[in-house]
Amino acid sequence: MEWPLLSDLEPEDVRRLLSIARRRTFDKGEIVFHRDDPADSLHLIARGHFAARVTTPQGDSVLLEVLGPGQAFGELALLLPGARRTATVSALEDGETRSVFRDDFALLQRTHPGVKDVLLRLLADQLRRASDRIVEAHYVDADTRVRRRLCELVATYSNGVVPLTQEELAAMAGTSRATVNRVLREETTHGTVTHRRGSVTVLDADGLQRRCRRPA
Repeated sequence: MEWPLLSDLEPEDVRRLLSIARRRTFDKGEIVFHRDDPADSLHLIARGHFAARVTTPQGDSVLLEVLGPGQAFGELALLLPGARRTATVSALEDGETRSVFRDDFALLQRTHPGVKDVLLRLLADQLRRASDRIVEAHYVDADTRVRRRLCELVATYSNGVVPLTQEELAAMAGTSRATVNRVLREETTHGTVTHRRGSVTVLDADGLQRRCRRPA
């Protein structure tokens, strides 16, 4: 398994990190960790897709992000002793990760300081995604946000089928289900997607990507 976000780093540092990683498997629907659990490990995704969710003050579960093979979650666990998880992460299907525990990482870093660059790369990627979402929330219209989430998701689901409900897409885009439904109907007319209850199939990823870039 390769992790593209680590591809520019020293291969030996990446190899050392993976040498202390523990293989973990998860069944569909299994919770990896809950929000506010003690954070003690980073997860590199080797197989399957994982959902990060939070619960609103009204008690609703909101999908924040879907992560797939080659991506990671839980980076802050390696950086901040005593940290707590900021979201609940569960397996959307049978999955597998390589789990790096903070204590093991600290020991490795003492003898091989270069492995810290791996953590910095993961944190930088997380920060970039968060910054992009903040900018979008203020300056990008809801229709474009929906299209962008679909573009991101289809890059994760290689078969082009995104197995999420319209409510989940709406939560990820920070908009309403009605907006998602309207965008999907428009894209169906353009031939870029088809949709049915509980999933969206992207037929023309390039065409959808071009429409993501249109000015609001």
